[in-house]
Amino acid sequence: MKANEVSKLTGLPISTLRFYERKQLIPEQFLSRDENNYRVYEKEVLEYLQDVRMLLTLGFSIQELILLINESSHIEKKTMVMEKINYIQALEAKLEASKKFLEDLLEGKANFQTHCKS
Repeated sequence: MKANEVSKLTGLPISTLRFYERKQLIPEQFLSRDENNYRVYEKEVLEYLQDVRMLLTLGFSIQELILLINESSHIEKKTMVMEKINYIQALEAKLEASKKFLEDLLEGKANFQTHCKS
């Protein structure tokens, strides 16, 4: 499929696809050229790009993605992923503590007093 179709199906601008190509974030297995030298993407690129978007959402930088895809050893890749898991676990703990505080605030149990309780 052509870049405009990939763009429509993924919601990514064509400029982002080109950027990913320049940064070698789209492996060669997903990209070829037709007889007119136009880029042709394999349909599997759609799921791959969803994964890229998820990794970016999880806080991976473009540089980290490049390392995950191309250059790092297995151990380095595993370490990077484990660091993100640890970060998410710490974030979950902070969110849970924040939720508990707000529930206590609603119940009038927090040190910060307000008139939330009816």
